[in-house]
Amino acid sequence: MYVDIIFGYDKMSNIMKKQDFSKKILKILAEKPAISIPELSGRIQTQKDTKRPSYAITRSLKGLKEAGLIENMSSGQNDYARLTKSGRIKANSIKLESESSLVSNTWDGKWRIILLDLPESRKAERESLRYLLKKAGFVCLKNSAWISPYPFEHLFSNIKKDLGLTTELMIMTTNSLDAETEKVLFEMFGK
Repeated sequence: MYVDIIFGYDKMSNIMKKQDFSKKILKILAEKPAISIPELSGRIQTQKDTKRPSYAITRSLKGLKEAGLIENMSSGQNDYARLTKSGRIKANSIKLESESSLVSNTWDGKWRIILLDLPESRKAERESLRYLLKKAGFVCLKNSAWISPYPFEHLFSNIKKDLGLTTELMIMTTNSLDAETEKVLFEMFGK
């Protein structure tokens, strides 16, 4: 029984390390349009997270590719990896979940309003964006209208640009709302 617990712990530990490598890879790939595999491996291996980092990195890259989050490209000299659209969404989600992305909880007097209108044929993208909006503290007011007092409009501007959502995602910032609406929003956000 104790042996099973110990081996089960080791398995879980390996799974957690693989997930950590996947997150690190996504974060690094979010910095540039494409990164060579040797450079990517070098940046991760300097952190000395495991006894066999190259194996873990290779497995993580394979898993990310199978999940459709990255794609491989090849030049004559090197192999490169870059994020897909789904990968960009996932990388942005990781940014929101990290402890280092602190959001000011003092209200600057501005409301951020995002209108999201993606057709049913793009349901997966729509659901991913809704998830990101919720993680960023936005509240859905009416079907496709989201509002927040938190300063995440720049993140969604980047998402809009990365995914080419010219008319499907509209971002507005305002400091004036009618009194009744503002009262309801103050209650929603505890302001």
